[in-house]
Amino acid sequence: MAESTYTYVLTEPAGQVRLLLNDIPVGDPATAVFSDAEIDAFLALEGDSVKRAAAQAIDTNATNEALASKVLRTQDLQTDGAKLADAMRKHAAALRAQADDEDENDGFFFEVLPLTGAPCRTERTQYPYGC
Repeated sequence: MAESTYTYVLTEPAGQVRLLLNDIPVGDPATAVFSDAEIDAFLALEGDSVKRAAAQAIDTNATNEALASKVLRTQDLQTDGAKLADAMRKHAAALRAQADDEDENDGFFFEVLPLTGAPCRTERTQYPYGC
């Protein structure tokens, strides 16, 4: 099995995905949840959309958390994997909504059409139009 690599370069899409899903290897790169290959796979699956790739990675983490943690209670400590997973999924949904908004705003807000073939009307004004 090939060695997993973990990089965090904010000018690269993979680094931006890591930033959004808070998978920032601090000190020891092995503390990262996802390898570079996994981040690249999320990007490929989501059409190179950083926010959608981060959302998919968060959903994957949420599923893992729900499966692994469940509800645990000790003397003065309680964890609830389902609640954490739900919060993570809401974060993923928010990222997808942002990506959708950006996609809608990538198009033109208006289109300039040439006025060819329009009848030439002269008005008794200083600024004729339509000619």
